Amino acid sequence: MPNYKLIYFNMRGRAEIIRYIFAYLDIKYEDHRIEQADWPEVKSNLAGKTELEQCQVDAIVDTLDDFMSRFPWAEKKQDIKNQMFNELLTYDGPHLLQDLDAYLGEKEWLVGNSVTWADFYWEICSTTLLVFKPDLLDIHPRLVTLRKKVQAIPAIADWIQRRPQTKL
Repeated sequence: MPNYKLIYFNMRGRAEIIRYIFAYLDIKYEDHRIEQADWPEVKSNLAGKTELEQCQVDAIVDTLDDFMSRFPWAEKKQDIKNQMFNELLTYDGPHLLQDLDAYLGEKEWLVGNSVTWADFYWEICSTTLLVFKPDLLDIHPRLVTLRKKVQAIPAIADWIQRRPQTKL
């Protein structure tokens, strides 16, 4: 049986739904609570080193998430699913990629001067999208380079080698 550790602020907030689910399913877990004053020491720089960078990271992740959530992942009718995927990847995807490419510009990372979880999320989303449209990034070499930089981070490279192999 796995051991779960829920880490959240000392409040109900967004973690309360998880606590309810654990309680309902009678799953034992460690409820580790963090005081607001201790948050700066706990928070990883993966979220951005300044408040502005944190906002930029959130904006990029939310933009990617908004795009990814438009795909009909659970559609049962394969012809409808294929059509919708094709339309999103052919008409909407190029605009998103152009904007993301322009935002990256000549920088090494999407935000600031070190990797953030926005870079991780870009790599994850793009890897999924490339399954459906392998030429998606052909005209965006900087975005390809960013993917490769993320994949080359030793801990990420190790995880990619160890994770179960799945289509998505």
